[in-house]
Parts: sequence; structure tokens; C-alpha cells
Amino acid sequence: MSLNHIRPWRNIHRRKSRQIMVGNVPVGGDAPITVQTMTNTLTPDVKATLAQIRAAADAGADIVRVSVPDEDSSAALKEICAGSPVPIVADIHFHYKRGIEAAEAGAACLRINPGNIGSEARVREVIQAARDNNCSIRIGVNAGSLERHLLEKYGEPCPDAMVESGMDHIKILQDNDFHEFKISCKASDVFMAAAAYQQLADVTDAPIHLGITEAGGLMSGTIKSAIGMGSLLWAGIGDTIRVSLSADPVEEVRVGYEILKSLGLRHRGVNIISCPSCARQGFDVIKTVEILEERLEHIKTPMSLSIIGCVVNGPGEALMTDVGFTGGGNGAGMVYLAGQQSHKLGNDQMIDHIVEQVEAKAAELEAAAAAAE
Repeated sequence: MSLNHIRPWRNIHRRKSRQIMVGNVPVGGDAPITVQTMTNTLTPDVKATLAQIRAAADAGADIVRVSVPDEDSSAALKEICAGSPVPIVADIHFHYKRGIEAAEAGAACLRINPGNIGSEARVREVIQAARDNNCSIRIGVNAGSLERHLLEKYGEPCPDAMVESGMDHIKILQDNDFHEFKISCKASDVFMAAAAYQQLADVTDAPIHLGITEAGGLMSGTIKSAIGMGSLLWAGIGDTIRVSLSADPVEEVRVGYEILKSLGLRHRGVNIISCPSCARQGFDVIKTVEILEERLEHIKTPMSLSIIGCVVNGPGEALMTDVGFTGGGNGAGMVYLAGQQSHKLGNDQMIDHIVEQVEAKAAELEAAAAAAE
């Protein structure tokens, strides 16, 4: 829960959900909202797949999903799970045996789609494999692959059909005394997805996996995901998220964290507050921020940095950040530390100096956190 007693308008009251485990990562309840992504390498290429998983984990991914479409992928999964720094979710479609094999290979969670996994009997076999191997399940409802009888009933994909599909599948798991599951109701249409998730949140206490599926490229997909998932998270709905982009999985993780950071739900790395720049700027704000984002990627400690081009808003923003730089005149600006004016600095020294200040502040915060433990 995000609580602020001084500024209550920032508060987000999360929906109460059960907590399950995905490997060693808790999902739901009072656990932090986790960030997921999915590999796009060929799963049998173990080296490439593990490299992508590690890059995603370095970017902050808590959980990574891997597609298991065939027997070769199942065979590779055991090595992938063993070598992964984060829990692996096996993505299963069409063939229930892949689900059984994935559970036996060490997957922490199975993602199954009720619209294409097969009969209830086959689903039961997957459930048993999950139970036997201490593996959770994600029920993955998708507007693009709803069961035929629901499409006939409702005439088209819609929130009601998606929620009914999800609840039907929840019943199968519960009838088999299996409760280690989470659920998603994804659609590429933001309105449909949001409406489905809102309905879903009212009818189950299962942890909810948020996503706007097939959202698009880096720019358009980020915007759709931020609107759809951001509004739901703001309403307290969502226990784990995946941003679905036609882009590098690392970008999905970055966008996911930025969505959570903007709502105060997760804090990781440097939150840069910067102006869009204008004719008043005392230095090239856009280029400076671009360089700083790259140079500060290695900082994992939550902290804030303001980069403002002039003195209109710069001093005010700097009062609320750990480190700040405000453009002035004559090729120099003002450095702020902990909200206070510290010293003037030439623009030509700015980037290296700011990186040093951020690194020093991060080390100070880490030391204080360690001493408090």
C-alpha cells in the first residue's frame, strides 16, 4: 500500500488479495507489485535465452516468462530454470503435456490459457503436475482466444465473456483443491481490458496479473500500457504486471518500473525529474538527460534527481530531490544537494559531476539502510 499521511491525495489503497508464491517471489497480499517480462529468443537456444533472462533481471525483472511450444523447448527448460537468477513462468498453449513437462523441469509457475489448453481432464493432469512440483499457475484469459461457447453466447469478445472464462477456470482449479493461482484478463483494447479487470477484482480474491496484451511498439505500447495499467493500479488493482511491447524485453521491464515509480508503488534507481526545455534553458536539457539516463543505469538505490534548464521552476523542483542542477547564465548553473543550494558549476563539468554526486548519495543511502538493519 502506498500511504502518505501528509499528502493523502497520493494514497493508493490496494485491493486485498490472497498471496501465492512464484518460486521465491511472493505475489499478492501485501507483497510489492512485481514486474515481469517474457523472452523472445528460441527457447531451445539455452545460451541466448539465459542471456536475455539475465539482462531482464539486471533491469529489475522479478519474474521472467519463457515460451514452451514444443518438446525441444521442454528439454531446454530444465537448464534454463536451473541457470536463471529469477523464477521462470512456462508459457503453455495448446498442448497440455508441455505443462506437465515444464512443471517437472523446474518452472516456478505455469501460464495456461483456458481457451486453448484442452479438456477439463487434461487441465486436471496439469494441475496435478503443478501440485507435485510445488508450481503455481496463472490463468491467462485473452480476448483473442476465448472459448467458442462464450463467443457464441456473447457474440464477440467482451469483458463479461473474459471474466466468465476466468471464473470457469478458477472453479476447475478450486474443485481440484488447488489454490496457488493468479489470473489475468488481457485484451489489446484498453477499455475492454480495464473493464474486465475491474469486474474480475470484484469477484475473486486471487492475485491479479495486469497487462494490455499486444500493446504495440515501444512508443505506442508504452502509452497504452500506462493508461490501462496505470488507471487500474491507481485504483488499487494489480499484484504483478507485464508490459507487452514489440521491443526488447529489457524495455518492457523499464517501462513497467516507470509506471510503478510514477504511482509511488515501487522504487528502484534514479527518478529523473526534468523539464521539456525551451528558449530559456541554460544548457541542452534533452541531450543532458539522455546521457544521464544511460550513465546512471547502474544505480539501483531509489533516489531523485532534478535537471531543470532555468530558474523558473528549477529551484522549486530541486528542493524536493536528492540531487539537482538548475541552469543559470554565463555557461554555469547551480548544484543542489538534499534540497539546498550547494555550489555553482560550469556546464562543461555538469554531467561528470552530477554522476559523482548521485553515486555518492546512493552510497550514503545504502550505508544508512544497512546500519538500520
